[in-house]
Amino acid sequence: MARYFIHLAYNGASYNGWQTQPDLPTVQLTLEQALGTLLRQPIAVVGCGRTDTGVHASDFYAHFDCAADAGLPDNIVFKLNNILPADIAIYDIFPVAGNAHARFDATARTYQYHVSDRRLPFRQGQYCRIYYKPDLEKMNEAARVLMEYDDFTSFAKLHTQVKTNICHLTEARWDFVPVSNHVAVADAPMADNAVTDYEWVFTIRSNRFLRNMVRSVTGTLLDVGRGKLTIDGLREIIEKKDRCAAGTSMPACGLFLTRVEYPQTQH
Repeated sequence: MARYFIHLAYNGASYNGWQTQPDLPTVQLTLEQALGTLLRQPIAVVGCGRTDTGVHASDFYAHFDCAADAGLPDNIVFKLNNILPADIAIYDIFPVAGNAHARFDATARTYQYHVSDRRLPFRQGQYCRIYYKPDLEKMNEAARVLMEYDDFTSFAKLHTQVKTNICHLTEARWDFVPVSNHVAVADAPMADNAVTDYEWVFTIRSNRFLRNMVRSVTGTLLDVGRGKLTIDGLREIIEKKDRCAAGTSMPACGLFLTRVEYPQTQH
């Protein structure tokens, strides 16, 4: 058997997450069916993570095995993209060592969460609308506090089968960024009355994440940004190691997996 990595991206709005579930549309199942049709053999795909229902991935990796003597057809990326629905894009497929693993070999992952207090018609399903203006400086102060800890039990979904709630964060920050809310037209000048919209974007990088962790962390930091929670209160939440103490988990639509990192020798 030969092993291959797939580099892909997907809009998760129409899927019940990555992982295959009975009688529900998932990215994993859709990809396995397309590969099986193209390669004319059953294909099992292993992803680098398990994004939840409605969560997006602009950078995602998976691996699969197929008979070594069969090989892959020419232009497989082009052919696979023609079979898959438009909300899944294959960037590359390449051979790796037989023991390479898309999930276990990843050394770091980065997520981003997008919120705005504006109505963004061209960003529907890709951000969460809020109805207040959070304090960017306070949220970044709170994000720096996160970096002081490694036990994130307070932000983990209850009753999941994980051996540890320890995560080593290497980045946590908020940015205030402009958003293009208009359809681009080549060589067309910007209208005098054009509106520049904006988002607050939370970026977090770690060696691993707990289930629902990013969405619950984001909700808690937004509580700091809107004045509902103090920095000392955030510390108390983290140190309690109690999920019930943390803020509300944010909706899936604003969450993106934006980067998955591997050792340089991986590919």
